[in-house]
Amino acid sequence: MSAQNKFKYGLLALFVGAALTGCGLDGDDGAVGPAGAQGPQGEQGTPGQDGQNGTDASMGVSLSVVARAALNPSSPAGAAEIVQFHAATNTIYALNSATANPSVSFMSIAGLPTTAMADPINTVNLAPSNLALRTDVRGKTLVAANSIAISGDIMAVAMVPADKGTKGEVLFYNGLNGGTPNYVASVEVGYLPDMVTFTPDGSKLIVANEGEPRSDYSMDPEGSVSVIEILVNGSPESTADHITFTSYNDKKAELEAMGMHFPNPTGRTINGNAINTTVAQDLEPEYITASNTKAYVTLQENNGLAVVDLTDMTVTITGLGFKDWSDYMLDGTEDGTVSFGQYDDVYGMYQPDSIASYQWKGASFLVTANEGDAREYFFSATDEADCTAKGGQDWDDDDGCLAFSEETQARRLNFAPGSNLETIAGGDPEASNFMDFPLGRLTVTDALGDADGDGEYEALYAYGARSFTIWDTNGLVVFDSGDDFERITASVHGNAFNNDNDVNEGDSRSANKGPEPEALTVGKVGERTYAFIGLERMGGIFVYDITNPYNTQFVDYVFNRGLTEGATPTGDLAPEGMVFVPAANSPSGNALLVVGNEVSGTVTVWQIAQN
Repeated sequence: MSAQNKFKYGLLALFVGAALTGCGLDGDDGAVGPAGAQGPQGEQGTPGQDGQNGTDASMGVSLSVVARAALNPSSPAGAAEIVQFHAATNTIYALNSATANPSVSFMSIAGLPTTAMADPINTVNLAPSNLALRTDVRGKTLVAANSIAISGDIMAVAMVPADKGTKGEVLFYNGLNGGTPNYVASVEVGYLPDMVTFTPDGSKLIVANEGEPRSDYSMDPEGSVSVIEILVNGSPESTADHITFTSYNDKKAELEAMGMHFPNPTGRTINGNAINTTVAQDLEPEYITASNTKAYVTLQENNGLAVVDLTDMTVTITGLGFKDWSDYMLDGTEDGTVSFGQYDDVYGMYQPDSIASYQWKGASFLVTANEGDAREYFFSATDEADCTAKGGQDWDDDDGCLAFSEETQARRLNFAPGSNLETIAGGDPEASNFMDFPLGRLTVTDALGDADGDGEYEALYAYGARSFTIWDTNGLVVFDSGDDFERITASVHGNAFNNDNDVNEGDSRSANKGPEPEALTVGKVGERTYAFIGLERMGGIFVYDITNPYNTQFVDYVFNRGLTEGATPTGDLAPEGMVFVPAANSPSGNALLVVGNEVSGTVTVWQIAQN
């Protein structure tokens, strides 16, 4: 049902309800009887003393840019991804993948100004230095750094070799307190370590090992979580504990019933490799938040969450279910304008990337940025015929032979004639009026939606939820920001909303994950707890008061980007990582939000002030 129809039916129901309120089947009321005598009155108590005047409640926070750095101005893409803050030396550390070899950039903010920059889009006032990372460990050549974590005097960096079929390493450095990080040791972890974090007490480092397959599926490693004990002298144990998911290999149907997603080419032969993917191979840990006893790990592509008990190294998995877009406004049409609608039979897979946690009433709550992610792998072939002979799914002149992709556009699926989905998505909007088939080019998975397997889809499942969500530790939704991100950015930017992160072309991401929330952190300012969510495509940052998860409130939306149509984007592009610095640890005495922007290669320091 269209948004307009829903609105009309809603008004009709309201008028009918109002009319029926005045109609009944009883006869007329009788005359009003005389008032009864007043009952006896007891003695009035002594008036109490006046209470003290209350203090003004906080009206939220305001953010302003006070410092920026450009890590590799001549080739910025990938120069600033994950960021960390070392409080003892007032130093920001950031992964820098734009250098010839993987490195970590670091910059002091000891003299951080407190006045907002006059021109934050074009100004830099921080001077970074680079630390080249160790790339030769145990005979492995490490080619990329994926994540960084700091605890006290220790820094840990997740490193991956060129071959996805070779296990990754975590490099450990100490000496941060003296301002000169020194290599200490490397510990082997699982395949493709994607994120590292310390427990709050610093006693353990936890690693999410994504375990992606080689592009031709000649090997598909199992996803896993590694736990490295940190000794009292600050050095790591020489080996890690590895938590795998093999105990769930026979539980795929149960996990799917909880709303998990398992897209893979099982049953096919690709480049001579017969594919039979297990659950443990399919699960790909992405991001972690931890207490001293539990680790919560997003399984992004699978739309799930793993909970690791750090006391006995056991793991449980829960599915996150799906978001029903008929309850919210959605722009799934890239027609250059704001084109919201409400649509039945359309769902979002939450598929969170970043995750954080905090406490309320002594209970833990989880906060996720619901980015969404599809699987797509290409391998080498000489031409289209060779690709077909090797069992490829498709041929692309730029990328080569497609081994596997679950991603498609809604118009390429089959729907029952005359059905709702055929009406809204069964044709190409660019071949007619855009609103004839408003969801025709919506990016969806072809692995969900055909429940009875008859070749006709009864539902569409899009990537991500275009929102952030607060969950309890049972995996239940406590709060979801719904359609806030799109509605608010559409109000602020008009047709320039849902922009991409490397071009200024408004509405260019509406059919594919929209604003794409990715970066996230949580912090306390005064007595209030706030969530900060970065939009990978638009570059803006949302702020919500989440002190009481059951009474979450939108606070602010800020951005530091030029949006002139057709011009090269300027400012901060693609926030990838965030870290919150509480006022007690800030050199300026004000709480800070440090953001690593992957496409612009900038590190930005936002000052957070209470209103």
